[in-house]
Amino acid sequence: MDFARGPLVTRTLSRLLAVLSVAGTPLAGAGEADFNREVRPILSDKCYACHGPDAKSLEGKLRLDLRASATAPAESGATAIVPGRPEKSALIERIESTDKDERMPPPKSHKTLHAAEKAVLKRWIEAGAPYEKHWAFVPPVRPPVPEIRNSQFVVRNSLDAFIIARLQRADLAPAPEAERERLLRRVTFDLTGLPPTPEELDAFLADQQPGAYERQVDRLLASPRYGERMAVRWLDVARYGDTNGYLHDVKRTGWPWRDWVIKSFNDDLPFDRFVIEQVAGDLLPEATPEQVLATAFCRNHLITAEGGTIAAEYLNEYAADRVQTVGTAFLGLTFNCCRCHDHKFDPLKQEDFYGLQAYFNSITEKHAENNKAPAYPPLIETASPLAPAGPKAKVMVMQEAATPTPTFVLSRGQYDLPDKKRPVSRRPPEVLGAPLPGAPENRLGLARWLVSPQNPLLARVTVNRLWQQFFGAGLVRSVDDFGMQGDYPTHPELLDWLAVEFRDGPKPWSVRHLVRQIVTSATYRQSSRIVAEVAAKDPENRLLARFPRQRLSAEEIRDQAIFAAGLLSEELGGEPVFPYQPPGFWEERANGSSNTRVYKRSDSRALYRRSLYTFWKRTAPPPLMTIFDAPDRTACVVRRTATNTPLQALAALNEEQGLESAKLLAARTLTENATTPARLTSMYRRVTGRTPAEADLGTLSRGLDTLLARYRAAPDDAAALLRQGATPAPAELAAADLAAWMLLANTMLNLDATLVRD
Repeated sequence: MDFARGPLVTRTLSRLLAVLSVAGTPLAGAGEADFNREVRPILSDKCYACHGPDAKSLEGKLRLDLRASATAPAESGATAIVPGRPEKSALIERIESTDKDERMPPPKSHKTLHAAEKAVLKRWIEAGAPYEKHWAFVPPVRPPVPEIRNSQFVVRNSLDAFIIARLQRADLAPAPEAERERLLRRVTFDLTGLPPTPEELDAFLADQQPGAYERQVDRLLASPRYGERMAVRWLDVARYGDTNGYLHDVKRTGWPWRDWVIKSFNDDLPFDRFVIEQVAGDLLPEATPEQVLATAFCRNHLITAEGGTIAAEYLNEYAADRVQTVGTAFLGLTFNCCRCHDHKFDPLKQEDFYGLQAYFNSITEKHAENNKAPAYPPLIETASPLAPAGPKAKVMVMQEAATPTPTFVLSRGQYDLPDKKRPVSRRPPEVLGAPLPGAPENRLGLARWLVSPQNPLLARVTVNRLWQQFFGAGLVRSVDDFGMQGDYPTHPELLDWLAVEFRDGPKPWSVRHLVRQIVTSATYRQSSRIVAEVAAKDPENRLLARFPRQRLSAEEIRDQAIFAAGLLSEELGGEPVFPYQPPGFWEERANGSSNTRVYKRSDSRALYRRSLYTFWKRTAPPPLMTIFDAPDRTACVVRRTATNTPLQALAALNEEQGLESAKLLAARTLTENATTPARLTSMYRRVTGRTPAEADLGTLSRGLDTLLARYRAAPDDAAALLRQGATPAPAELAAADLAAWMLLANTMLNLDATLVRD
């Protein structure tokens, strides 16, 4: 197929080609087409907008998402789908028509069906046009683990068996295991967000006993840094910020909840409890302060502090935000699409949206009247769960109202247009089942349904997001959409095996257990080296015949530099901090009366806290973080974008914290090593995690000579360079030499080998 035909080549065709080609399956030919894998994506993308679940946009009274409608004769006598008879099916006639007035999809839709897609539809109808329930709405069942008979393939656990079986079907083989230095750096970043120290590398390389790698994994999982690393992605999901957003964007206190998240991961709080406590911790019997604090998850949304706003409008917005966040975080569905009308692609109705909203609009929540309002009750006064004896702060939490608020479908989603003829009760989406028998009709009932086996989505969505965290892409690539427009799993059996293992395995709902299974697998331990013949068959590495290289996250890039310099504070939890930032950045984006108009940089060790603790202003997030693709956290984000721009290189090379880190990295290198070769090797190994080759040492040495000559001839330039940052350079080191080593360190901190996890 020609991929360069222009804008009409859609995501559906790309998905279809990728899914089929990597499996070695012909795009057209004999055999029944798989409805969920091949047929539904075509119908959903090309047909459901006019012939799908949304009654208001339905044309010709034809629904192609329902077999009964698709196979029933129309008033004209034509039948869209005649099972077994594509030549008699009006659907085939219309998609093959050359008459622009008859052809489907119509030209005005700017969608087109390609030959491969038409062939799939024909084969499907020839086979009787069998429909299937959408795969994601079918409860997962543990599939048998494939038996791998080829002894040349390493199978360390069940994950590998599924991966290798799929590779074999595509006539591919897994890559060999990565070199030990690369492997330790990879897993250390993945489990702590920081690189290994030279001492940790030496200890691992010296340990030649069986289980050496597994012992490193267990050490890292037991580190408090593990909870910090895992919390970062959950803060994205939970749209955590330290301000309210909107015009005034005033401060709010949410950091005790952030610390609760860190503690939950470090304690390996079972994920079902993690969900229940965040959705309804206040409703648990004899709820503890920490369980009430957990419900701040539901109040992390934007809040307006503007005078003159209409309370009912914004209280409705807050409740709608909770629905969308819960829908994305725990169900992987796009509920925002059915706030104003029935979903155009998924079997979700407006009643489903407001049935969920009914759980979230009955709290004792007040709307602030102006920017001077100190807080938005209900509140809990609490210390950080990581430091119970520390200072206390007031955090917004959930508290159920004594009387439930009546809920109606809102016409066009507008707060002031309730349709009194369409009242709704508290319930999960109809397509996913009814509330649990005997469960309370409140958020606790919803939370218990979310984690129950009746919900087919939570375990799948969660393990898919964890898989993405380690491999760069989920088994379902559309991690935020498990609906009809989402991607079909590359490894459906593995996805279900992981979901059932996570939910019902020997350690139910243990995130740490699942993470350990992933990082100890042979699949994770593969080399990332690209082999041309393999890349030709699987260019996107969907089948994981190698480990996927990934750039470090924004937080990891900054934290690595501070860590390498010996500056990183190991303090756990606490109030947010204010690291280096360009002058005037907040002022240019702030309302004059906002209490976040002026940025006051932190002093002392607070400058060197992990990026996780940086104050997050929603209208002006930390610029270094957003340059490297961190979200603004105004809404739930389950996958960060990955960009590659010149601005990133400029920021990494010139940002003050990076330059200061380079200065202190150079200073420690000069102090701890006596000779130039030893210094070059030490610095390179500290930032890349590997020993430099002789050619690399030669290049670094020549670059150093050039820098030494430059700064020895220009001492004023050296002095100016060393003034970067709040921590002064050691006085006993020659300024010109330190400046030269500083620029060399800055270069090393920006090498591909430093910024990429491979």
